[in-house]
Amino acid sequence: MAEFRRDWLSKSVAGSVLGFTLAVALAGLFAVAGPGGLEARNKYQFVMWLVAPVWLGVAGFVFLFRSGRVAFLWLGGANLLAFGGLYLCRRLLH
Repeated sequence: MAEFRRDWLSKSVAGSVLGFTLAVALAGLFAVAGPGGLEARNKYQFVMWLVAPVWLGVAGFVFLFRSGRVAFLWLGGANLLAFGGLYLCRRLLH
């Protein structure tokens, strides 16, 4: 029987919360900087459905980190970069 690791809860929380915010930021980056920008009306549905696979990918990938603390640090940094990039794209492209 597999041993329960104590950091699985913190990794799960990191993947769920920070993974969701990262997926939203990356979908937003695609919406703003992708083909057609925000004016492309046929892109809304794709961007909406882009969040789920990215979120699930991050939620699965989070268990490869050494600890929950490391997962929070890396995903927090990735969120800062993604939202910073989204902010810059919005400022520069609009």
